[in-house]
This record gives sequence, C-alpha cells and structure tokens, in this order.
Amino acid sequence: MRYHVRLPESERKTLLKMVSKGSASAKSIMHANVLLAADENSEGGRKSEAEIAQLFHVHPQTVHTIRQMYSEKGLQAALSRKKRETPPVAPKITGEIEAKIIALSCRSLPPGRSRWSLRLLADKAFELHYIDSISYEAVGRLLKKRTKTSSS
Repeated sequence: MRYHVRLPESERKTLLKMVSKGSASAKSIMHANVLLAADENSEGGRKSEAEIAQLFHVHPQTVHTIRQMYSEKGLQAALSRKKRETPPVAPKITGEIEAKIIALSCRSLPPGRSRWSLRLLADKAFELHYIDSISYEAVGRLLKKRTKTSSS
C-alpha cells in the first residue's frame, strides 16, 4: 500500500523551520527531512521510497514507516517516538509486597535476634512466599524509601 504525503503550507513551514534551526533531536530532523522529500505538493516532484532512503542514508522501510505514520496519525506521530504502553520490565516489588515486608519488619523479633537484619527480612519474605526472590539490598532500598517519605 502506498501512503501519500501531502503537506499543507503550515506543516511544511514547521518542518523547514525545524530542519534549519537544528534544535530538535537528530531523529526528528531526519524524519522531517524525509517528510519534506516525500511531499507530493513540492516542486521537486514525486520521489520513490528508495530514492528518499538513499538521499538520507536510511533504509527504505524507514521511509515507508514515516510516510505511514504521517498518513495515519499526523505530523506529531511521524516526528516523535511512540510511547510504550507497558514498562520494559514489570516491577517485581508491588505495593502489596512492600506493605507485607514493612509489616514484617514491625513484627516481633525472631528468637535469639536483637533486631531485623536486611538479610533476615529478605529470607523471611521468601519463606512466607511474599515474593519468588528478593535481595537484601532491595529490602534496604524499600525500607530507606519508606523512612524518607514518612519523616519528610
């Protein structure tokens, strides 16, 4: 499927300004250049995706994707990155697990101990099946974060 790029004068001016100033990210400037080259309203005439790709040293698929984004979602979508819907790795320690570990640290001490150590808390959280695995450093960060916010 061929995606057509027909830039209105206002968008064309915006892209030319972005390219000439050079203050945007390199990726945005490259995308702006591709859109300007792909514009069917320009006096240069139509250029193929392969010609535009060669002109800006990118893969023809990149040109195709930029044209597609512009045609389907508009100028801003073609210039900027798509936002991720989910984080790359889901957080292992949820609020519920944090609450359980904090409650555990407030419990009475195990026999023969004068205080809860971070390693002991981590081992007990694992033993009680709160979490599959947790390091004592993570427990320390969790508790430090809680003491900072409660004292502020």
